[in-house]
Amino acid sequence: MKKKIEFRSQCPISTALDIFGDKWTLLVIRDLLFNEKKTYGEFLNSEEKIATNILSDRLSLLEMAGIVSKQKHPDHGLKILYSLTQKGIDLIPVLVEIIAWSEKYHEVHPYAKEFVKVLKKDKAGVIQGLFETAERNNSFLKKGKGIS
Repeated sequence: MKKKIEFRSQCPISTALDIFGDKWTLLVIRDLLFNEKKTYGEFLNSEEKIATNILSDRLSLLEMAGIVSKQKHPDHGLKILYSLTQKGIDLIPVLVEIIAWSEKYHEVHPYAKEFVKVLKKDKAGVIQGLFETAERNNSFLKKGKGIS
């Protein structure tokens, strides 16, 4: 039997925070979306240095929430590949707005500054491009079945 997330209330902000309201979960989603990381080891190599137990917990939570799916690596049977589901891909506009907000009020990485410059010129085009890239990067899931 698959575990379910226990939501504290039916408030949409509260339910979203029950899924990604900690300091790690959105970073895992970021790495899947913007950094094209797909394996546990790749996530561990992120600049923020997430602990193994926290990474495992967040990947399980994201899978339980239907935001991430996993499947066996076609070339390395012991490796697992993680990818965003459509539900995860649909978080793109949220992440884009978080990046824009952070760039406006905080010192951020030069890549983020460049991203926001392009975003200011064509937000709809940037978001559409991210959707297309995410769907293309996750197309392997359509060919195979997840393992959960």
